[in-house]
Amino acid sequence: MAMNHATQDDYLLPCGRDVEQIWDRLDEVDAGRADAHELDCPHCRATRESLRVLRGLTQELVEDDAEPSPDLAGRIMFAVRAEVRRRDLVPLASPEPGEVRVSDQAVAAVLRFAADSVNGIRARRCRVIRTPDMTDAHTVDVELSVAIAHDFDSASLEVVRERVMAAAGARVGLRLARLDLTVEDIYDA
Repeated sequence: MAMNHATQDDYLLPCGRDVEQIWDRLDEVDAGRADAHELDCPHCRATRESLRVLRGLTQELVEDDAEPSPDLAGRIMFAVRAEVRRRDLVPLASPEPGEVRVSDQAVAAVLRFAADSVNGIRARRCRVIRTPDMTDAHTVDVELSVAIAHDFDSASLEVVRERVMAAAGARVGLRLARLDLTVEDIYDA
């Protein structure tokens, strides 16, 4: 079976440096032994910051001895089945020239994650609908269905609404014209 292998050119930054080279020199740069290019290049600097975050998160995962919840695989598969195929792309605001678009599937994943961050909520299906009649191209309607814990305080649905709307703006750059929340199920916590 033939395998595709990444070539070195696949990981070149606009400045010409290779991401692997930046990774290999990360400790040296952090120890104050950076060359002139490493000190001045914005591409290398941004990549180093991302690699530091990646290294920190990886270390946290290595040190974490917590067991995943028993229903984790089921929740992941539910999300996969709910969003099997890509749909339309949603335009995003960008300070740079040109157009930036993201799949509604990616937007839905961010919004489901925001809803899941509320205790007693499990996000289910999320549908992102572009609003062609709106004057703002970066505005969407969202239909989000959730399951709630049997002891969930229904007043906390407002917290779900706030977190989803905040995630749409802060994480994705979209404004929600409408957010419809539907409680589809109740589960034992």
